[in-house]
Formats: sequence, C-alpha cells, structure tokens
Amino acid sequence: MKWIWQLPNWPQFTFDTARFTHWEREFHRNAGVIIGSLAAISADEVNELRVTLLSSEAVDTAKIEGEILDRDSVQSSIRKQLGLQSDGRRAGPQETGVAQMMVDLFRSYQEPLAEERLFSWHKMIMNGRIDLEVIGGYRTHADPMQIVSGRLDRPKVFYEAPPSDRVEEEMKQYIAWFNQAVEAQMPTVIHAGIAHLYFELIHPFEDGNGRIGRTIAEKALAMGARQSLITSLSSRIEQDKKAYYQALERTNASLDITEWLIYFSEKILEAQVYVQKMIAFIIDKARYFETYHSQLNERQTKVVLRLFQEGLTGFKGGLSAENYIRIAKTSRATTTRDLAEMVDLGALRKEGRLRHTRYYLPAWGVAEDEG
Repeated sequence: MKWIWQLPNWPQFTFDTARFTHWEREFHRNAGVIIGSLAAISADEVNELRVTLLSSEAVDTAKIEGEILDRDSVQSSIRKQLGLQSDGRRAGPQETGVAQMMVDLFRSYQEPLAEERLFSWHKMIMNGRIDLEVIGGYRTHADPMQIVSGRLDRPKVFYEAPPSDRVEEEMKQYIAWFNQAVEAQMPTVIHAGIAHLYFELIHPFEDGNGRIGRTIAEKALAMGARQSLITSLSSRIEQDKKAYYQALERTNASLDITEWLIYFSEKILEAQVYVQKMIAFIIDKARYFETYHSQLNERQTKVVLRLFQEGLTGFKGGLSAENYIRIAKTSRATTTRDLAEMVDLGALRKEGRLRHTRYYLPAWGVAEDEG
C-alpha cells in the first residue's frame, strides 16, 4: 500500500472549511470567556491556575504514551522554573524535562516555530535517556520508522513514516507551513489540528513525537487565542486514548482530513470547557479559605488542602475517616471530632452512614467527587 506521504499531492491536505465555522466561532468565544475570567482573579490565583494546567498537561501528555510521571514532582519543578515558591523536592530527569518543555511553551508561545526550539524540546523530554542514537536532532537511522502493535511474533504495522533521509527537508517544509499559516490567519482549530497531524505523519524524532506534536498544537491554540494559558488538550485526549489513536490511524491513506479535524476540534472545545471549570474551581477554593481558614485547626487545614490538590474530581468516592487519619496522622477519636466540627461549620458535607460515611467539600457535587 502507499502511505499518505507517498501520495502525489503530499502534503496538500484537503478538508471542508465550511464545516469548521461553528467550532472556530466557539473556540474564540470560549477564549474570550477564559480571558475575562482571568481578569476577575488575583495574580496568585492566576499563577496557581497556570501551574495546575502546565503540570496536568505535562503528566497527561506523558501518560498518553504510557509513561507515568510523579505529579507532585512535575508541579514542584514548574513552580521553581516560574520563580514561584515550591516545596523544594527533587524531581527526576523525566519530570524535570517535560516541566521545562511546558514552561518554555508558556514563555515562547508568540514566537515563530523554529527547528532550534523543536531540538531544545526534544533534549528536554529525552532528559536522562541513553538508548537513543540522536537526542536534540532528527532521526538518522536507516531502519523504517514504523508504528506497530499486536503480538511480538505477529506485529501489525499501522503506519510507516518517511525515511530518515527525507526528514530534514520534510521538516523545513513543515515549519514554513506552520509559520505561514499564522501569518495568513488560518482558522485556529484547523491550524492546530493540521499542525499536530502533519508533524505526527513526518514523525521526525526517534522518540517523543507524540509529546512534541501535542505541544505544537498547544502553541497554535495559544497563538490563535493571543494568550499564553495552556488549553489542556492532552488532559482531554488522555480520557479516551483509544479514540485518539483510531482518529490518527484513519488518516493514513487519504489527504482529505476533514474527519480528523472534526475529532480534534471537538477535543479543543472540551479542553476549553475544562479550563473554565478549573478557573471556577480555583475561585471556589479562594472563597472556601476566606470563609473557613480562621475556623480550621492545622490538621483540618492539611486535609482540606489535600482534598483541593485532587482537583475537580476530588477523592474518588469521597473522603473517609481512614483517609483523614492517614493524611492528618492523628487518632480515630480526634478524627471523629475534627470531622464533626467541619460538618457543623459547613466546611464539609456528610453523606452516608456508619462505615459508608463519606465527606465532600461544599464546592462540589457528589457526582463530580465520584468522578
């Protein structure tokens, strides 16, 4: 079979532009709502939101590739690089590298895409790797770059990228296209969707193509929205990785990428809704501590901070007395008293009875807590 890059008109992608008018309008409407919401919160809250979104994107883009990172270490590294107060914990090379890439994206989102930046990102996310021939440069190996799955004895090749000796020229063309699309004011959802797909089809690096490709899409979205806040695209994609890989696989044989762009546009809008929820969550958190901070003891405050650290979904199934004992490092009798006081104050909401009793922060509903 012919791969997409072997087709005569490669890389002249086609799509039905009219089908994306609604998504483009919604993207910019959502971006306006987000920018307006940011104006209503403090500088400290904006920084907290930025750290949360950057760290979530870093962790989730790695998780899509099957790599599990320590979220607290990533967040600590991002705080340190942004010049914010951190807990001082030492992050591993993988956590440090992906955190560096996310912070660099945030700081440089307005700059044109350049080969040097891609090489820099690759060095960051391959931090500590010793098994690759080239780090910080395009692949050079003679073997085909294949995407395979299935049993080791019967692998199935889903896609084969252009050979290594074509990559440099392909990437020159790609980078020129990306920057020209910005100048031509290509609709943002289309620009981001093509930018990600086109990069993945070239697959220019030995490893890390998915993570860098999604970062490029985030860059396109930030440029289109004219603001540096990460859209949390990977966090939405990671919710259904199978659909993501299936959507990519379906693009292998045709330059008509309308269906891919529909899938990607939907994910972009989902990600924007998630960001809006995160802003509301941070506002709720600030209001919560304005109301209850002076009324909570040190143990109670520690547990509440841990609950908020779980983000929008909270503790799965709610907070139990056992959770409280473990987090606060206290006795069962003290736990019972602390929890009863918090319920009386309205700082926690109680659900269930006896061993099924669970506690929830008042900012969330039960359905969200059980996420």
